[in-house]
Amino acid sequence: MLLALFAAVSLEPVVAALRRRRMPRGLIVMVVVLVAVALTALFVALVIPPVGKEVDQLTVRIPVWLQELRDHNSQLGRLEDRYHVIEKVQQQLSSGDLGTKLASGVLGAGRVLLGLFTGVFIVVTLTVYFMIGLPAIKAFVLRLLPATRRPRVEALTDQVIRQVGRYMLANVATSALAGVATTLWAWATGIPYGTLLGFFVAIMDLIPIIGSTIGGIVVSLVALTVSWPVAIATALFYVGFRFAEDHVTTPLTMRYVVRLHPVATMVAVLIGGALLGIVGALVAVPVATAVSLVLDEVVFPARDRA
Repeated sequence: MLLALFAAVSLEPVVAALRRRRMPRGLIVMVVVLVAVALTALFVALVIPPVGKEVDQLTVRIPVWLQELRDHNSQLGRLEDRYHVIEKVQQQLSSGDLGTKLASGVLGAGRVLLGLFTGVFIVVTLTVYFMIGLPAIKAFVLRLLPATRRPRVEALTDQVIRQVGRYMLANVATSALAGVATTLWAWATGIPYGTLLGFFVAIMDLIPIIGSTIGGIVVSLVALTVSWPVAIATALFYVGFRFAEDHVTTPLTMRYVVRLHPVATMVAVLIGGALLGIVGALVAVPVATAVSLVLDEVVFPARDRA
């Protein structure tokens, strides 16, 4: 629910900009949903071919590996002579423990996938409802306040929503740039699955502080399939890209957003991650931005007047 509300608030500047063009709010939400579905379908289309290719290669390699296990002159055969892998597997199969563990693992994976799909469906559904009903929700909450305070709180709420939306749009812009840079680098150096890796890095880059680093590590590991020099060059590329992102790209895209001190950003991400995991790390900086805005506009002026 928190993630859905956060997504709706983040998209509110886009909705407001289109509303100024006299477009109905329902139509705007439908367009946003269709764009999200198209991007998801593109990502799935990029994932399925390499996964299918790897599965096909695995099914071809399994008989070869089994043959090598029985060949005492091969590397796998020497490992078999030392650790007796085939004998241990046969013992596990005869005892029934391996089958039970495999069945339990399959059921556990099925529950995880079912929970994941259910969670995504709930988040998407709630996001659509929040996007459509955000003005009504805001009006309802304001009615709980005394009439004399409503204009000030409404103005501050609109400012918070605007700042959070700007932050997320700027974050999406820098993440898209990271994804494009990854794709181009992969194509130039021959790293496989460049477009898919670009999508992955763009998604990871949405997570402040650690996201782009994790993405760079994953791409560097994939680059090992090409050669050690390419992997080292990829790691250096991400070090340079991270430096440029922190000192050039992010300041340009975030110039219309309330900027937080780096220490406040790191503390917010750590607290959000400890409380809510990846979701908490994702929403931590916008929440901290909103808190900073409230402090600057309300709390500190009141203290200065006291």
